[in-house]
Amino acid sequence: MGETIEIRAGDGSTARIALRGAEPVSWQVEGRDYLWSGDPEHWNRHAPWLFPVVGASSGGSVQVGGRSYPMAQHGFARDLPFSVMAQTEDAVTLRLTDSEATQAHYPFPFRLTIEARLSARTLAFTIQVENAGEAALSYALGFHPAFPWPFAEGERRAGGGYAVLFEEAERPFVPEVGAGGLLLRSERALPLDGGRLDLDPELFTEALVFLNAKSRAMRFVAPNGRAIALRMEDFPHLAVWTKPTAPFLSLEAWTGHADWAGFTGELAERDSQRLLAPGETARHGIALAIEG
Repeated sequence: MGETIEIRAGDGSTARIALRGAEPVSWQVEGRDYLWSGDPEHWNRHAPWLFPVVGASSGGSVQVGGRSYPMAQHGFARDLPFSVMAQTEDAVTLRLTDSEATQAHYPFPFRLTIEARLSARTLAFTIQVENAGEAALSYALGFHPAFPWPFAEGERRAGGGYAVLFEEAERPFVPEVGAGGLLLRSERALPLDGGRLDLDPELFTEALVFLNAKSRAMRFVAPNGRAIALRMEDFPHLAVWTKPTAPFLSLEAWTGHADWAGFTGELAERDSQRLLAPGETARHGIALAIEG
């Protein structure tokens, strides 16, 4: 985990943000931690930021200007140290800037700035991506938080009545995921009733990816009515993921997604990548809230 910074709200809520990856590693409300523990037996992360790509890249690399650059799944930001730009009792601002290490994978000057702000029952993030270079910058951004499942006392995971509630009715079909995490053009059907997805661990042979979703919020709801809500600004794609035997659930918000199987083009041609002109800054927002 490395070094972390703790922020506190007036109601006693706390959050800890790791300098490595600017990753939230703890979010405690009323004495309960609502972020996944990072137990390496199941998944050794908590709530990573995904940049400059989301998902897998075809062949494990991206093409820029006819040259191939190695690119890990979900990019590199989650594994690099961020610098502290500002800090108060209830907020911290962290920044990742391009370096020799990032240029070996992504030949663009950039600044990725993430502000975390804590208030009563809410942990909110403002994210800025800045093109610090002289050419167009291609990027994707994602947030991948995981939460204990079950998160309420006395509940159970399988058959326990947990559900994800989408803000809007969504298509009950998602792309299948192929070898290496690439998306396939074929789809699988889901037991999605309008905006309600009743959770069963056996659903998750792969991530459930909702491309161009209508919803700008989704809620992970316990049988007792308490919910963890994820609200987003300028993240068109959503995902829900776990492993069949892992006691967590991840709700994800993405601007981009994995390559389609067979894709061989340039990074800027990758489906759903964003392009920033020189000197341009893009802003995105995320908020986690405890409801009920």
